[in-house]
Amino acid sequence: MISKVKSKNEKGKTKIQKSKVLIFNLWFCLFTFAFLLFTAAFAQDKPSSSELIVKAWEAHGRKDIEATFKFTKQCIELYKDEAAGLQVSLRAFPRNKPDILKAQVLNDVGTAYFIQGESYRNQGKAAEAIKAFRAVIYEYCYAQAWDPRGWYWKVAKASWESVVKLNPKETLIPCACDLEIAGNITPSPAIAARSTKIALYDPGREEIVNYEKYGEFRNAGAKDYKYIIKDQEGLSAAVGEGIFPNTTSVRWDPKFKTAQKERRLEGSHWDFVNSVDLQAAFLKWAACPEPQGVKLFYTAFILEKAGLVKHAIKCYYSILVHYPASYGWTYWHTPWYVGQAAIAKINYLLGENPRIGYRLEGADVKILNGYDNEVANDIAIINPGKFVKVSLLEKFKPKPSPDLISVKRRLGKGKVHLLQYENGDWRLMADGKPFVIQGITYAPTKAGESPDNHTQTNWMENDFNRNGKIDGPYDAFVDKNKNNLQDKDEPGVGDFYLMQEMGVNCIRLYHQPFKVNKELLRDLYKTYGIRVIMGDFLGKYAIGSGAKWDPGTDYRDPEQRKKMLESVTGMVREFKDEPYILFWLLGNENVYGYACNADKEPDAFFGFANEAAKQIKALDTEHPVAIASGDTLYLDKFAKNASEIDIFGANSYRGGYGFGRLFQDVKETADRPVFITEYGCPGYAAGRPAEEAEAMQAEYLRGAWSDIEKNMAFGKRAGNSLGGVAFEWLDEWWKAYEPSVHDIKGLFTGPFPDGYMHEEWLGFSGQGDGKLSPFLRQLRKSYSMYRKIWK
Repeated sequence: MISKVKSKNEKGKTKIQKSKVLIFNLWFCLFTFAFLLFTAAFAQDKPSSSELIVKAWEAHGRKDIEATFKFTKQCIELYKDEAAGLQVSLRAFPRNKPDILKAQVLNDVGTAYFIQGESYRNQGKAAEAIKAFRAVIYEYCYAQAWDPRGWYWKVAKASWESVVKLNPKETLIPCACDLEIAGNITPSPAIAARSTKIALYDPGREEIVNYEKYGEFRNAGAKDYKYIIKDQEGLSAAVGEGIFPNTTSVRWDPKFKTAQKERRLEGSHWDFVNSVDLQAAFLKWAACPEPQGVKLFYTAFILEKAGLVKHAIKCYYSILVHYPASYGWTYWHTPWYVGQAAIAKINYLLGENPRIGYRLEGADVKILNGYDNEVANDIAIINPGKFVKVSLLEKFKPKPSPDLISVKRRLGKGKVHLLQYENGDWRLMADGKPFVIQGITYAPTKAGESPDNHTQTNWMENDFNRNGKIDGPYDAFVDKNKNNLQDKDEPGVGDFYLMQEMGVNCIRLYHQPFKVNKELLRDLYKTYGIRVIMGDFLGKYAIGSGAKWDPGTDYRDPEQRKKMLESVTGMVREFKDEPYILFWLLGNENVYGYACNADKEPDAFFGFANEAAKQIKALDTEHPVAIASGDTLYLDKFAKNASEIDIFGANSYRGGYGFGRLFQDVKETADRPVFITEYGCPGYAAGRPAEEAEAMQAEYLRGAWSDIEKNMAFGKRAGNSLGGVAFEWLDEWWKAYEPSVHDIKGLFTGPFPDGYMHEEWLGFSGQGDGKLSPFLRQLRKSYSMYRKIWK
């Protein structure tokens, strides 16, 4: 009986316990559900870090201090812990857009502190500004901020530069993230002494390698090309150190071991690309783990800088033999075809060094389906070509005369038109004579003015000294001794005169957003012989479409298309009878997609551009129509959709050795004449003296023009080049956010003297310390160089 009673009691207790558990579980579920609802509601109300930064920039731009700090503080409070975690997880700056976006919260928190620092500085609160900038430098130094014009910039580097401006005595290296943040670091004398030469441990047995001796070429000129090595030991001995397949001997080089002991090889190999320590850079790249094509290109690039031209040519050529279809990625995360660049490099070096006595014949890397940003569907047609000795007779062989080649077709009926000859070459004709475009972008913005804060004024109307003459065009003077003063022997001669002396025969100009001074341009042509390429932005930067910057112009939107066509036809009606017009230009690298959707809808964009060209031709038969595209991105879409556009123009910054396969690509894909609508190079390089940086700029620009010239009609290359427009006449101080300061920050990586684009330094002339802007001009070496070749 007792046992039975126990059993009943236990059963009763179990039922009670189960009921309690059930009730607890029910309350727990209800609580969890309520908590989740609350969390979801909070998450919906919680703005993203990027939303807050957009609002903070907008408030800062309109100088609303209260709103600026409201949004930046909110961003910091909500996301600082997550940003700190991302900072700790990184060991180097993310280098491409997808990786940068993964650290978006870090980017935004760092930017929030930067905006606070800028705002404090504008209020004259130096101590508070330095504190905010140091927060970026020491706590969030891997943050990168997006410029709506299309690139990321390093927030800590900009913060460091701001700290130095506020306290010039600041000498601390800011943090361990990246010494580059410290700005213009001058190399030590020991490193500088090593910077001009590389001593090769194994230079190889052959200067021009006979590859047929060591292997077999198969299917040259086809997609299944390959080179089969049959004597690897012999080929390694022939090519020498650092060149495939001799990629291991560099580790036996005594200098490699010395550099390791001296800790000169520490860090990422990417940080060595533009190092002044060329020996260390060569050793680092020759032994790095990059894919072979990319590895060989930068190894060759460093050899080239050291003056070892023959070894560099061997290294570039090894890419064509072994890895011609290899590719890397640009800063913009677009594919970069290494084999094409290697061919351009070899042609450039052989042209610059005729004593070598060879030319590369038949080499070509054609990428089918290569005009988009995808590589999965690319097909490479490869011919490595071969080196051929240049005979003395060949050196003096005259160019074919256009008088002996008949005209195949004429585009345009007016005084400015295009001729294509039977050999496929193109010429631009103006008033019955061949016209080579020796152009420059002219936008002389006064230091301190910026379109970003709506302070930029119209240079075509400015008369700051109130003497009745337009300032830049007529009153600019050359500061010959660079003392930032106008001395008695430095009269005001004006930019128009200086450009005429340089050999400029046209400028590139848009009729938006400022009113065009027709009388000024008439005098530009009548007195100085300089014409105008007149452009309409065609919705780029949302100009002319009525769209907001974000999301920007939509080329499928009927209302926006209507407004843009009205803008284009208005331009033509207003200027078509002006004597200075050379031709019309549509857009400005719209396919890169900033504040428009041409990158996402290229068919719609080029189709609309074609419609605009038709409208122009219905109003004006005297002048051709061109487009200013972004390099050759979507060139196939252009060829398919834009038959009414007469000239293909491209903004292109490929390097001082020229434009690679650009001219040939256009010839094969679109059969149109080409002009480079924009190319240039900064006159500043970090760690280099001003004289050296200017010389590097001049050399870059000379190489670019040489390639433009070699691709003109009746030469040995594509024959469709019409010339180019250099960017630009005068440094613009607003490009890096502080229009009153000539910033040296590198906005993005690229093929420039120090590896960065310093967009405030692209001028053929500078503005000195800015105090006598917009009048003072300090002409750079590039000016005198172009004066020689253009005059």
